[in-house]
Amino acid sequence: MAVAIIMEFKGATLAQYKEVNQKMGLTPGGPGPAGSISHRAAESDGNLLITDVRESREQYDKFAQEKIGPLSKEAGFPAPPTTTYYEVANYFTPNPAS
Repeated sequence: MAVAIIMEFKGATLAQYKEVNQKMGLTPGGPGPAGSISHRAAESDGNLLITDVRESREQYDKFAQEKIGPLSKEAGFPAPPTTTYYEVANYFTPNPAS
C-alpha cells in the first residue's frame, strides 16, 4: 500500500538537499528513485520539509537507511529528520494532456 512520508530536517537547507540529490543522480523535475510516486521539498522557518509518496513503507525505509541517512550526514545535515507516516487513500499521476 502506498505511504506518504513527511520529513522535517531541522536546520537543514535547500543547498544541502540539492547536494544530496546530486549525489543520488536525481535532477529537478526528473524521474524519482525506484518506488517513488511523488516528491516535494520546501524550506520553511529554517527547516527543510520533504513530503514523499512511496509504493510502500518498507521500500522507503530501505531507501532511507541506504541513501537518505548516509548522504544527508555527508552533506552536513544537523540531525536525522522527524518523520511521520500516513497510509495513502488516493494519489494522482501526471496528466499527459497538460
